[in-house]
Amino acid sequence: MSSIDRAPNLHIESLYCEHHGWLHGWLSRKLGNSSDAADLAHDTFIRLLTKPARSFGSEPRALLTHIAKGLVVDRWRRQDVERAYLESIAHLPETEVPSPETRWLILEALQRIDAMLREMPSRVRQTFLLSQIDGLTYGQIAEQLNVSLITVKRDMRDAFLACLSVA
Repeated sequence: MSSIDRAPNLHIESLYCEHHGWLHGWLSRKLGNSSDAADLAHDTFIRLLTKPARSFGSEPRALLTHIAKGLVVDRWRRQDVERAYLESIAHLPETEVPSPETRWLILEALQRIDAMLREMPSRVRQTFLLSQIDGLTYGQIAEQLNVSLITVKRDMRDAFLACLSVA
């Protein structure tokens, strides 16, 4: 690696040395857990390393806080999905409870679906869910949402394109 290639990493190294302790403390207070805080502090700096733009601005703590907040929200969302899934299988007889490996695969899929749905515009998401979960026809969806049949078809196309991009 040439000295030119190492320059951005040296800047991140400097940021890490100067602000990691502060970030870990901030995350510990936010999460109430030093271990999770350490993981997210680490992930925050990994994001910086993988960030294409190497200008971190004059307020490094603001940048670190912004990235860390996003990671905290992502963690909370993943925990909500996991909690809902575990509650849904809690009533199953022991013989029907999925293995740990299967649970992990299902949770991974549910988290990807959750992320995909969050990325969809509101009406597209609503159209998709009315079709896929409620089983409504395009005509029924158009009537319920008070939109044209063409709009429903366009929204479903957009929803399926979003599904393909996640797969």
